[in-house]
Amino acid sequence: MILTIDIGNTDTVLGVFRGEKLLDEWRITSSLKRTDDEVWPHVKLFSQESKINLDKITGVAIASVVPALTDVFMVMTEKYLHVEPVIISGDMPELGMTIRYDDPKKLGADRICNAVAAYAKYGGPAIVVDFGTATTYDIVSKKGEFLGGMIAPGIETAASSLNRRTAKLPNAALQFPPSVIGTNTVACIQSGIMYGALDAMEGMIRRLRDILGKNTIVITTGGFSRIIAAKSTLVTHVEPALVLQGARLIYERATQAKP
Repeated sequence: MILTIDIGNTDTVLGVFRGEKLLDEWRITSSLKRTDDEVWPHVKLFSQESKINLDKITGVAIASVVPALTDVFMVMTEKYLHVEPVIISGDMPELGMTIRYDDPKKLGADRICNAVAAYAKYGGPAIVVDFGTATTYDIVSKKGEFLGGMIAPGIETAASSLNRRTAKLPNAALQFPPSVIGTNTVACIQSGIMYGALDAMEGMIRRLRDILGKNTIVITTGGFSRIIAAKSTLVTHVEPALVLQGARLIYERATQAKP
């Protein structure tokens, strides 16, 4: 079994695979205050709830965009699982994908995993839209090359900024309101944030399809992937655990490449 760890700016998601099957996944906040000894009890509790025997873990892959937490989880896996993790980066020779980025080392590990998993599962050309702290667009060519992408404020980030920088606008549940035209403040915020995110995504997809071709695959992932995709006619696949899937694939390629 393989433990995959997706360390994001807001949350960290852990998933355990047996072969290609994702047995279960868990989410904790990405707190910079936690040490390896404080993270481990969470991992043990999650595994017990999922009836997963951590003694069966034979490998770990870490995809992180928070360097300080990379070290925390690396130490945790070495100390408690007795496994040296594979740390995913854009300059790894085992990605199985050409990275056409100015500096591959500066490409986020989550974006690499998304691109690798998307191409392995669906081929290309493909667009992966990841709704996280940031909304990222990752572009894979027909030949399986990572071409680049875009980064925009995430849905929760936009909503939080709006609330923080205004005196009278309240927090609102991040869901689509009954009508595009809001008739109260909460509905107005919901419409602006949610339909704004939907239309931004669809506008970007149309621009990219003008370049890549009208049949380009569109995959959404991340926390808001299902709710946004349900309102769109342009999304072809929803894969909430795409980063974890990509981490597993890269782990397998990296370990197979070892002599």
